[in-house]
Amino acid sequence: MALINLIPAHKKAIKEFARAVPEDMAGNALVDFDQSGFFLTVPFLGSKYHVYYPGGEVKYCDGEGEKTEEVQIDYQIVLLHYLTHCSPRVVENTKVSFKELPSGSIYIGPFTSRAIKPLVAIFAGKTKKLVEAALKLGGWKEDIGDVAVTVPVLPKIPITFVLWEGDDEFPPSGNVLFDASAPSHLHTEDYALLPGLTLWEMKRIVQI
Repeated sequence: MALINLIPAHKKAIKEFARAVPEDMAGNALVDFDQSGFFLTVPFLGSKYHVYYPGGEVKYCDGEGEKTEEVQIDYQIVLLHYLTHCSPRVVENTKVSFKELPSGSIYIGPFTSRAIKPLVAIFAGKTKKLVEAALKLGGWKEDIGDVAVTVPVLPKIPITFVLWEGDDEFPPSGNVLFDASAPSHLHTEDYALLPGLTLWEMKRIVQI
């Protein structure tokens, strides 16, 4: 997504975040709210982030505390959207396709470009790396396709990546699945973006 499109989205996300009640956001999103520092701690893609209320500033933190490097804007938007839009609905462990999400058919083009194609391009023929990357992010294997893994991208957002290796007749293919509760926590546009962010992090941590 072009930076020029992300800037207004980021500004809108901050306004929505500032209007929400932090204790409610923490409860719905299954994250901690530090009332003394006025920040929410959100686990995302194997790392933790502090999101400050009400200004919406996002800081990356590790075991030694917050880091000074700026968090990339698409990460900031996803974290703000998750906190603001998450509902009390629990994860149901029933998988749905992107097309089954509200208006999923409208975004299927961007979703295919940002999620399906990178999944196949990065991990086809490297299924052990796919599993290794998922495990490093706290994920697990699934019994779907030739190989599949689920990654807990956010506390209520598990994403499942499925690969079919292909053969002499058919090229490798893939799919990305979501929990049936997904529409209650983020907009479909966010789900067009999230798998791609996850795949690039998976690629980075196993050094493909």
